[in-house]
Amino acid sequence: MSRRRIGFWYRLAAVLCKPPLVVLIKRDWRGMENIPPDGGFITAVNHNSHVDPLAYAHFQYNTGRVPRFLAKDGLFRKGFVGAAMRGTGQIPVYRESTDALSAFRAAIAAVERGECVAFYPEGTITRDPDQWPMTGKTGAARVALETRCPVVPVAQWGANLLLPPYAKKPQVLPRKTHHVLAGPPVDLSRFYDREITPDLLKEATEVIMAAITEQLEVLRGQKAPATPYDPRQVRIEQRRRAAAKEKDATSPSSTSGNKSPSGNEPPSRSIPPSGTTPHTTPTSTTVSTGSGDESEGGT
Repeated sequence: MSRRRIGFWYRLAAVLCKPPLVVLIKRDWRGMENIPPDGGFITAVNHNSHVDPLAYAHFQYNTGRVPRFLAKDGLFRKGFVGAAMRGTGQIPVYRESTDALSAFRAAIAAVERGECVAFYPEGTITRDPDQWPMTGKTGAARVALETRCPVVPVAQWGANLLLPPYAKKPQVLPRKTHHVLAGPPVDLSRFYDREITPDLLKEATEVIMAAITEQLEVLRGQKAPATPYDPRQVRIEQRRRAAAKEKDATSPSSTSGNKSPSGNEPPSRSIPPSGTTPHTTPTSTTVSTGSGDESEGGT
């Protein structure tokens, strides 16, 4: 696959980040043939570790199509990291402000220029107890429907074993393998020529997330839960239970021997504790693939 012009900052990032990545993790990378050689496109990637943006960017760099991540605006503000984020063409997201829409306009513009724009549709590291993809946010679907560009689902597994979700200390030994599988582009043609509504975006996002999950099932050799973990519904249920418990505690008729069970039942798919180690890694042939790179991920 021919390489497009990458630029100074991406090459510098590769020089700095490739050596530790090569030392810390082995590579099992599959599906590079599904990365378009030309034209703009989106990759939709699962997120299960603070280090997986670096590991995934290494994979994407080696395809010759470097990713432009949507990243928190704070990373762009100052210092070397800020200069690198700006220099590598990453896209700032201004959360909780009216400027948030500018990120989607910038993503659309990047796709129309022929760039690869990488989305983490979950918006944050998964909180699923077994580290399956959660329900997704609609940004990737919106850009895909606006541009009608290919959407490549990418699943990854292994960086989360080096640094588990929400853990602070890496588990360096034994050396971990970073598994990546890029699937064929998601067929979203059924959504074309229709009014883009919240319901349409939600449905298209579910199709994208199902494709990512399908690739992860292949990597892990396991079936994902039939219903994706929905953090919003979990928070609603937790608030409902807390309110019910508080009501029971303040009710004049409440007694120590007659408590509502609603305050004691945990949600069926609760938030995992820090450092939880999931299922074992899949067994497959390790593939070492040329040079590498890093890019700060856009959560």
